[in-house]
Amino acid sequence: MTKITRRMVGASAFAALFAASFAAAQAPQVVRIRATIESVNGTLINAKSRDGAEMKVQLAPNAPVSEVVKASVSDIKKGDYIAVTAMPQPDGSQKASAILIFPEALRGLGEGHRPWDFQPGSTMTNATVGSEVTSVNGATLTVTYKGGEQKVVVPSDCVIVKYKKASASDLKAGQKIFVAGAKKLPDGTLQAPNVAFGDYGVWR
Repeated sequence: MTKITRRMVGASAFAALFAASFAAAQAPQVVRIRATIESVNGTLINAKSRDGAEMKVQLAPNAPVSEVVKASVSDIKKGDYIAVTAMPQPDGSQKASAILIFPEALRGLGEGHRPWDFQPGSTMTNATVGSEVTSVNGATLTVTYKGGEQKVVVPSDCVIVKYKKASASDLKAGQKIFVAGAKKLPDGTLQAPNVAFGDYGVWR
């Protein structure tokens, strides 16, 4: 390779790296929203986060709206797709503080096991229920996802919920909302690809 060719390759590589870095810098910031609705104007929601910060949340076109309603451990069946908010235990299991039973249409959403921001050290596992054992101490679930599985202990005080289909017209002042994966736009507005609302278990 000649010196000129090497310079051209090096320049091309630098240009590609610069372009990628610039694109990353310009990419919208993705955030989770836990807030209370102050007012609703069409698809624009004025809300206040749980730490008191005011925010404007714009629903994306055709964004699904779901009401979070109370469920019970008996509603969890083998083969269900669930989201588990939990704390890791010394024996390697996960002690659930909240479980969301997904509707079938959302099977596979966010599949996997990862750190979560509900409280320090908490985890989130989106997975399929493989088995369930019920005892006097509560239920124990084995959940599986691509690349792994987790043993989940479900205590009696675990918050268990499911989604009920709703629409933007159901959103009212005073309701708690949760949005996964909102995009922070240049003007500070948060664009929501989805929103869940309710009074029970929403912020988990």
